[in-house]
Amino acid sequence: MSELSLDAVIAGLALVTLATRSLFLVIGDRVSLPARVRHGLRYAPVCALVALVVPQLVLTGPAMQLSLANPRLYAALVAAWVMHASRSMLAAMCAGMGALMLLRVLI
Repeated sequence: MSELSLDAVIAGLALVTLATRSLFLVIGDRVSLPARVRHGLRYAPVCALVALVVPQLVLTGPAMQLSLANPRLYAALVAAWVMHASRSMLAAMCAGMGALMLLRVLI
């Protein structure tokens, strides 16, 4: 691939990204989304977070590790319990990371 075509591809990708991300800012309140779409979009951040976290919990290299010897699963349970009990994201992150470090030493 020549340098000119590579530059053209990068510029095209940048333009497409700019257009798709700024579309909602430009149209703003002129176009209203249907109620079902708005309701569905409420769950988008949770789905994105789950898509990022779950593979890190269960994958070890190319294989899934759902055994009782996986310290990440226990640390995730500790973090979930702390989040449920305290409603503090910082406390849940600290408890989960602390539990993971402790379990890695013990297991």
